[in-house]
Amino acid sequence: MTPHLLIAGNGYLGQAITQQARAKHWQVSTLSLSGENSDHACDFTNSKALQELAQSIPQPSHLIASASSGRGGPQAYQRVFLQGTQTLLNVFPEAKHTFISSSSVYRHTDGSTVDESSELAGETKNSAILRQAEKLTLDAGSTALRLSGIYGPSRSVILRKFLAGEATLEDTNDEQFGIRILNQIHRDDAARAVLHLIENKHFGLYNVTDNQPTTQRETYHSLCEKFARPTPPTAPPNPNSKRGWTNKAVANQKLRATGWNPHYPSFLSAIDDLLSKQID
Repeated sequence: MTPHLLIAGNGYLGQAITQQARAKHWQVSTLSLSGENSDHACDFTNSKALQELAQSIPQPSHLIASASSGRGGPQAYQRVFLQGTQTLLNVFPEAKHTFISSSSVYRHTDGSTVDESSELAGETKNSAILRQAEKLTLDAGSTALRLSGIYGPSRSVILRKFLAGEATLEDTNDEQFGIRILNQIHRDDAARAVLHLIENKHFGLYNVTDNQPTTQRETYHSLCEKFARPTPPTAPPNPNSKRGWTNKAVANQKLRATGWNPHYPSFLSAIDDLLSKQID
């Protein structure tokens, strides 16, 4: 039976999942708040609006919640991730759900390696909301995915800032800050991971990240060598960044044990492909 996949939040990642799923001849329906680049315009945090949509489309066998908070704070997180997840579960209780979460829930700052069984250190309002949404999904027998920082075609914050001369090497005369670890995942590898887990009926909690986390210093050193540029200046860490300041290596062994492996094992392995497209 061909799966019917409903993607709630058809942004940068959602569009890649849509493209890959349709290439496999899946039936795919997409929705976004504005309807731009999507099949349907729908606020999936609104129960009435979502119920009306449910009456007009085939019932999905699988549902992916991949919406963005729009760089919002706790109020936006509460509405999009927690309220949205609950509404999707209520309206489509028969579908297997995949909730796209973030590795930012790991608040570790000591450079340690973290996996799905790691005790979480510290918490922000945003990470607490993500964990609540994960729990709703997991309690329903479905899947929550903690994605590292997404980069890919036309998008890489690290490369854009480096090429624009805006990059800084975080340093506070503390050795741990100087070796801060960067965890990333190519958008297309993330999309493949989502569909791989659905196809092979793997449920539960998974980290989605590449095989080789690299330190900030190692990343910039490699970019400096490639482009014959000087090392970026040092600057204090920015605790107000979107994900907050952390320092940990996110492990992907559980995901790889299912048979998935990234096409891009590290951010540095993808540089040439990234350069072939304009970077935003």
